[in-house]
Amino acid sequence: MEMNTRDTIMKKLLDAQENVRDYEMFSKKVQDQEVASTFKQFAEESGMQARKLQQFIDKYDRN
Repeated sequence: MEMNTRDTIMKKLLDAQENVRDYEMFSKKVQDQEVASTFKQFAEESGMQARKLQQFIDKYDRN
């Protein structure tokens, strides 16, 4: 099955949202503060990706 552009964006949006949840959870569970801080940063970066991808979805849905 071939995915169109919107389908591809949606898949990556869901992946980014899952990454945010995972990194947030991991940042709270690990004992090493350097690792926890890095996971927190990764969560924020994934959040920025998710917001941008959501903007694309919104754009496609308006058209």
